[in-house]
Amino acid sequence: MGINDERDIEANLQIGPTDIGQVRLFIEGSGIEIPMDFSPDEAEEIAEEIVAAAKAARMVKPR
Repeated sequence: MGINDERDIEANLQIGPTDIGQVRLFIEGSGIEIPMDFSPDEAEEIAEEIVAAAKAARMVKPR
């Protein structure tokens, strides 16, 4: 499965701080839970990547 492959999977995403100073991305769906913890610096890098991807996505012409 690649980034451009569509799937009919429903999931929830929660993002927030943990009690030990990490940033947690928590993905839940179809009987699976995936907690992903990042340092604040790593979380900021991820946020920058998301913003860059959003800008690039705006440049794509719809099919």
